[in-house]
Amino acid sequence: ADSLKNIIRDPRVGLLFLVPGSGTTLRVNGRAHLSVDPNLCTSFAVEGKPARSVIVIEVEAVYFQCARAIVRSDLWNSERHVDPKSLPTPGQILAVTSAEKIDGAAYDRDWPARASKTMW
Repeated sequence: ADSLKNIIRDPRVGLLFLVPGSGTTLRVNGRAHLSVDPNLCTSFAVEGKPARSVIVIEVEAVYFQCARAIVRSDLWNSERHVDPKSLPTPGQILAVTSAEKIDGAAYDRDWPARASKTMW
């Protein structure tokens, strides 16, 4: 939802596409707007459910971005990946950043059910 609000405030967008296993990065810059056009939303239907809204991007520039940082980081080397279990969960992050106003354990516990209802 924050990204949608950001687009309304400032339509300038930049997308960076990474190709797994490759040092290549493709940059797309443009201006975005939100659409709730029924035909457009229906064209993005998943499991029979149309999208609620669609982000439409008017492309202004496309170019390959310097990939030195990706190559130097050894990003695609699985031996250097961090074990996800060593990272805080989304609920733990929300609890800390909300000064415990959000019950992080409940957030994490309820996430699978919430996601299954809202994913498509």
